[in-house]
Amino acid sequence: MSSRAIACVASVALIALAAARADARPILTQEGVLPPGTDLNAEQLDQPTELFYSELAGGKRSYLLNLGDLLFSSPRILGGLARQAGMSCGTCHQQGHNNPKLFIPGLSAEPGTFDTSNAVFNARADNGVLDPVRIPSLRGAKYLAPYTHDGRFPSLREFIRNAIVNEFAGPEPSAQVLDALEAYVKEIAFLPNSKLGPGGRLTKEASAAARRGEAVFNRPFPHDAALSCASCHRPDASFIDHQLHDVGTGGWIKTPTLVNANFNAPYFHDGRFDSYSGVVDYFDRYFALDFSAQDRADLIAYLQAVGDGEQPVTRNSVEAELDEIAQFVSVLDTALAERNKEVIALTVDQVANEWRELAEAFPGGSDTSIRGGLAERRRASGAAKEMVLTLRRIAMATSADDFAGARAAYTDYHAQLAAVSAKLKVAEAWSLFNPAVREAHFAALNQLVKLAK
Repeated sequence: MSSRAIACVASVALIALAAARADARPILTQEGVLPPGTDLNAEQLDQPTELFYSELAGGKRSYLLNLGDLLFSSPRILGGLARQAGMSCGTCHQQGHNNPKLFIPGLSAEPGTFDTSNAVFNARADNGVLDPVRIPSLRGAKYLAPYTHDGRFPSLREFIRNAIVNEFAGPEPSAQVLDALEAYVKEIAFLPNSKLGPGGRLTKEASAAARRGEAVFNRPFPHDAALSCASCHRPDASFIDHQLHDVGTGGWIKTPTLVNANFNAPYFHDGRFDSYSGVVDYFDRYFALDFSAQDRADLIAYLQAVGDGEQPVTRNSVEAELDEIAQFVSVLDTALAERNKEVIALTVDQVANEWRELAEAFPGGSDTSIRGGLAERRRASGAAKEMVLTLRRIAMATSADDFAGARAAYTDYHAQLAAVSAKLKVAEAWSLFNPAVREAHFAALNQLVKLAK
């Protein structure tokens, strides 16, 4: 989870609390207008694991990847209510994956779905129809063209621009913003899966049931020998065929990948199924496949094997947040040298947000759900806020064309970092990174909402 999610949850709870006192009307808060009942899945501590192809190959993150990662987490590139609500690309695609619990009343049919053509975020894109679609994972996206469920965008660049400008009413992104976001999304890797070998064939790690299911998957359909599950979900091509198909669900829909799909629920373009069982039953009926109970069980076992992945989630921590901030702030190494004002402003703004929200992970004395460590929490929160002030000096100097002053402030930032990091780690035991503390904290917030009803 990004640090934004940690800070956002309290605001969502307060929105719900205020709504209960105002006949459930949308409430304007510092986080923006969000309908009562909105769930951005902000309470999670175990976040989707994010891997990059360059690092898996033994390389490093490029400048463009780090800039794109930062922009992906930044509300600043979106517009209107999305920016006010503190939403970013990462709100729907957490750690470059999906958000199966995201639910916005009036815009979601099921958790994990979202109507991308609505009047809430962009009135100009509103089609007057509630037609939410499943939020897709971006793992392996560079292999999965065309983009969107109806395949209307042949390139990631067009897909990304559409999300910013048309779905969330953001300003027209510059070429360098699109370059960075495209580079970032292309780097998001599938999770490794020891059950899949060359050509998408199962390995000896897969169960006997899964291997039987592989035969069912490749078996021609009874009424059309030219078709099989594998004819659309091609094992040798990331389990897709880059084509659109009408399978009776409302129009022509592109073939989704089955790689890592265990973590991509809900399924189908509109998220109508929560499990593989529902998917298999649907295709059995629609194509009159006449599956036996054994066929069905084996095919589900096969899908589970293909859809698996190593370490799908990672526990968030102070160290993880500091690592992310370090990657983000490294963008300034290049941006300051190039005197790139746009990138400096975007970087300072987002890194300052990260520090500000990290400070919120160390609640003060007013949070009576947390026992002990008050002095440590206060020192940690104060130290994080000091980093925001130093970043502000970089921004002020840059805006005045004082790049020597900006570089001096950047040097000061790094000089402070070790001491600040140490204070955060000392206080971690009493922070929202501690599962027990986190549970008590959110239980108290939820109780406030219940009392208001």
